[in-house]
Amino acid sequence: MSPAPVVRAGRTRSAATLLVLTVLLLVSVTAGLAIGSVRVPPGQVWGIVTHALGAGWQEPDWSRARETIVLDVRAPRVLLGAVTGAGLAVIGTALQALVRNPLAEPYLLGVSSGASLGAVSVIVFGVTLFGPVSLSVAAFVGALGALLLVYATARTGGRITSSRLVLSGVAVAAVLTAVLDLLLLTTDRGNEARAVLAWTLGGLGGVAWGMLWLPGLALLFGIGVLTAQARNLNLLLAGEEAATTMGLDVARFRARLFVVVSLVTGVLVAAAGPIGFVGLMMPHIVRLFVGGDHRRVLPTAALGGAVFLVWADIAARTVAAPTEIPVGVLTALCGGPFFLWLMRRDARRGTDRGVA
Repeated sequence: MSPAPVVRAGRTRSAATLLVLTVLLLVSVTAGLAIGSVRVPPGQVWGIVTHALGAGWQEPDWSRARETIVLDVRAPRVLLGAVTGAGLAVIGTALQALVRNPLAEPYLLGVSSGASLGAVSVIVFGVTLFGPVSLSVAAFVGALGALLLVYATARTGGRITSSRLVLSGVAVAAVLTAVLDLLLLTTDRGNEARAVLAWTLGGLGGVAWGMLWLPGLALLFGIGVLTAQARNLNLLLAGEEAATTMGLDVARFRARLFVVVSLVTGVLVAAAGPIGFVGLMMPHIVRLFVGGDHRRVLPTAALGGAVFLVWADIAARTVAAPTEIPVGVLTALCGGPFFLWLMRRDARRGTDRGVA
């Protein structure tokens, strides 16, 4: 078969996948707004939303309480879930290309732990140097520091293996988590310590509209930069030598994207806490449908991550109601077995090879 039909078939499959995921995201958002301790019919959900946007044609037939539940309680939470899921999936996709490792993702590499430590330090010590964005700035610094430390530790003799990268990530995450726990145990702010401890499990509760603008901007920035660099990410998959031959300054490119990855991860962790395994699972799942080209993988992974985390949050709110399960616990229950399967698959294929 000639290349042209193959390319057209790939584009058609990618477009179809994006369309399906877009529809699924709309359905997921509707479910997130409708499902809870107070059930709201889907038609009424969209009536409330369109009426709030000034586009509703029907007279309100719902109570003020239901309108408050949909618009002020559930809508910010659902949107944060979609933004966080999309951002983590995109960052996981980029990390797997940057370090050429299928097991790379913010949680496993200790990036989320670094961001958590930075954010918790701001809360415990009451640092407000950067005003309302102090939490996100500290999380960014922690994420970048953790990522650089893991990369430097895993890279010996100019090469990195999958096992060494994961072990370095686990070790760094363990140390950072221990420091975080020490801060919480020694702080005099008992109420804040309990709230922070719950936050470290990952959760979307308590979010307000005023908290959404920064994660939204971080997601748009991350997707924009990474999509613009999709060709260079594709080059990295062929190896550093091949990428250099094609004119890519690998060291400078990797350093710039490490900053971007850390920035987006830090903002998302500051908003929702450390939520693991979304960035591990989504890239692998979407590649089954759209192939390995990052121009297709990045937007598809973003939609897939958004859908997944919205439904994970719905489950967190309803499975053990009235008790709410931290959404990070549910993503770990899904991602842990996926991680073990991925390791076994790569071991069978002999993919624990060095990465220059």
